[in-house]
Amino acid sequence: MAVRDTASLLAGLLVLLHTWGAWATVEVGMEDRVEVFRGDTAQIACMFTSSEGIGALTIEWFYLTPTGQRQKIYKQDSTMKSVERGTQFTGRISVNGTGSTGELVLTITDVLLEDEVEFICQINSLTEGDGEGHTQLRVFETPELPSIERVHTGISVSNDNPSKIGSCEVKNGYPKPNITWYRDNTPLYNVPDEVSVLHLVTMESSGLYSVRSDLNLKVMKSDKDASFYCEVSYFVPGGTRMTETNRINITVHYTSTVVSMWVESPKGEIKEGDMVELQCQGDGNPKPVFTFRHNDIELDPDTTTLVLENVTRSDSGLYECVTMNFDTYEEITGNTSLFVNYLDDAVVIPEGTAVLSEGEEMTATCNALSSLTTQTTWFKVFKPVSQKTTEDGVHSVVSVKVTSDINAFCNASNDYGTDAVAFSIKAITHTTTSTTTTTTTTTSTSTTTTTVKTATAPAIPPKKIKKEGSGVIVAVIIICILLLAILGSVLYFLYKKGKICGRSGKQDLTKEKSNKDNIVVEMKSDNTEEAVLLGVNGDKKPSNDQGDEYLDVQK
Repeated sequence: MAVRDTASLLAGLLVLLHTWGAWATVEVGMEDRVEVFRGDTAQIACMFTSSEGIGALTIEWFYLTPTGQRQKIYKQDSTMKSVERGTQFTGRISVNGTGSTGELVLTITDVLLEDEVEFICQINSLTEGDGEGHTQLRVFETPELPSIERVHTGISVSNDNPSKIGSCEVKNGYPKPNITWYRDNTPLYNVPDEVSVLHLVTMESSGLYSVRSDLNLKVMKSDKDASFYCEVSYFVPGGTRMTETNRINITVHYTSTVVSMWVESPKGEIKEGDMVELQCQGDGNPKPVFTFRHNDIELDPDTTTLVLENVTRSDSGLYECVTMNFDTYEEITGNTSLFVNYLDDAVVIPEGTAVLSEGEEMTATCNALSSLTTQTTWFKVFKPVSQKTTEDGVHSVVSVKVTSDINAFCNASNDYGTDAVAFSIKAITHTTTSTTTTTTTTTSTSTTTTTVKTATAPAIPPKKIKKEGSGVIVAVIIICILLLAILGSVLYFLYKKGKICGRSGKQDLTKEKSNKDNIVVEMKSDNTEEAVLLGVNGDKKPSNDQGDEYLDVQK
């Protein structure tokens, strides 16, 4: 019975111990990974829970070798703490914290690239069993700034396979940086027969990575204006960063499909003697080589500019510039028409000096061969005779000094015919007279002088001029002379009778009398330049105070 009880007690104790072990275990918690830059200090925490005190626990740190084996680097129990010798971490690690807090920290100084391994924190308990946690240490190195280099030769759009565009390179990064190509803002990826991106990764002796990427592209004409660049992305603790290269352009070669030609200078109409510059331009790249033709005659080749100096009318015509499409071996042509305006010297018919008799007619023509409509101006004595053009036609006015009867003709002509009109111009002289009388009296001789002047009347329109004959003028002059003679005789008679000058009828003359009394009449005309001199003479009788009177009129 006692044996049976003892056996039952031992069995129950074993069950109790087994159940206690199942309920009480060591729990360990660690971060999945710890990230740090190369050369910095890494701290890896190990947190655990256990019902036993620190004295009953054994703490060990391991790392996994590239072959997957555990390599111990640290051990701690109730009696000692030790760092394993001969490992890559010897001399660079330490463990801080106590078991009473349930947290231990493994510190690694001056982290190396090869320190990027998996670390294990293992907690051993006599009654609670074993527990462990794992942390991956990640090491980073920022790469140098990337560089880009383009292909300096031109790339033809006619190439059958993708052509190399350029290269990008980034050096000394960890882990391996990534390179992405962009055309403008669009990323480029491998496309068969169109885009090919090749990456070359190099591990330097330091363990860092350098990456070179080449872009091959089947270029199109639109790529001449595109910009290409590389984007480099790399990892850092806690995330990724990105940097870009400079942008590059490539030289795309393609043949011309359109050629244009124009007159660069002068602007506007071209006349003989001008210097003319003709320009050609094609839409190909590089600039095509041109050959110039004028009316199918080849001119200076291998230029884009044709200069014509001192052009003449013979330079007018069709000009062409021709280039070759080397893909199809066809000629691409542009053209423009050039017209050189000209004006020959004026020709007057009749030439030289024309001698005409009064009343004759003469027609003179002035003409000059010209490419444009001309305007003709006639000059008389170096003064222009006025061409006035109106909305209804051409109005021409000619001023001529009339000295005799003339006939004038106006001739008009254009492309539709000719017409003429004649003018008959009569020369008319119109005059008026004004009279001035002067009387002089002396004791011995009485002389009366009368001057008659004829002045030209102001010019009046021809229709208001009354035509007078020369006989009428002479009759008027004779009447005036007779009236003046009668007036002189009356004055003399009154003088003798004493009716004038305070003398009685029988008073004698006390002053010397002249043998003759003269009356002179003079007529001058500014227009006709004629002069008439009239003399009136009288003699007295000596027998008495009143003498007889004699009147002589001379023309």
